[in-house]
Amino acid sequence: MTPRQPGTAAQAADHPRPGPAEVPAAGFAEYLASPEGPRFLNPDAVRAPGPEVPVRTVTADGRSGQVRIRIYGEAAEAGMPALVWLHGGGFVSGSVDIPESDYLARVLADGGMPVLSVDYRLARDGVSYPIPHEDALAGWFWARGNASSLGIDPGLLCLGGAGAGGNLAVGAALYLMDAGKPLPAKLLLAYPFLHAELPPPAQGLDEDVMAGLPRHLRFTPEDSLRTAENYVGGPVSMAPSYAMPGYADPAGLPPTALLACEYDDARGSAELFASSLERAGVPLTYYLAEGGVHGHLNHTAGLPEGKPALEFLARELRSAGRRQDLRP
Repeated sequence: MTPRQPGTAAQAADHPRPGPAEVPAAGFAEYLASPEGPRFLNPDAVRAPGPEVPVRTVTADGRSGQVRIRIYGEAAEAGMPALVWLHGGGFVSGSVDIPESDYLARVLADGGMPVLSVDYRLARDGVSYPIPHEDALAGWFWARGNASSLGIDPGLLCLGGAGAGGNLAVGAALYLMDAGKPLPAKLLLAYPFLHAELPPPAQGLDEDVMAGLPRHLRFTPEDSLRTAENYVGGPVSMAPSYAMPGYADPAGLPPTALLACEYDDARGSAELFASSLERAGVPLTYYLAEGGVHGHLNHTAGLPEGKPALEFLARELRSAGRRQDLRP
């Protein structure tokens, strides 16, 4: 399959569950500004166990070797969608164990919507594009090919991811569209990283709040470019749109649910992609997590402040089944 034209920056049951969370008494906005706040924004400090659901691990054959897929839950009833999910971490960190992957998957699976979490290879130790992209596709093709045996309707299979995983999800969907393969019923994206050069947020960011965030929660233009170049394995000007999908024409993509965060340097990337989807006529549902920072699903797992974002994603995933029912 010939890639799209280069985009330019100018334009298991055997799985141990996370331990209990240390939950702050203050609200999210309050502890965000508190001197004690940063310790609650550490993903390792907020690891509330999600619901008990069946978990198992399988392997899929990818172009660069086998890819592990962790399957959460079982199909509860006919007409319920399922989700292939890709975690975030700037392509160099994160795993299927982090809250935005494990906790989210448990919540969705507990609601009768199985999740297949893809343990794609990270862009480290000589790995770069297209290997993570191909791993994401391997996970998707395995899910489609084995949907019936899992009790899943392949036509209700959705695709999504957070941060860098959102990039991989959109890149995979563009490939599927170009290759003439069946598309996901829906895309679910959480604070996706889609542009090598971050566009400014439409309404700007509260500089006082942003200045108070710990460095690891900031995503400067230099960080963005360095992340993109590391993933691409060279200058981003040579990256195909499957690698930096924010620069691609999104016409023809499936309906998309997009979660953005209020205090996120990368919010402009989500906003620009949302605008591109709307101009292309792609059905879009947009949700802004007020008070949220980049990695919102990691930092608020098990906290009341994270519940609205989880409910948004669960509602949007469930609606993929209802939308299918309404088709003529």
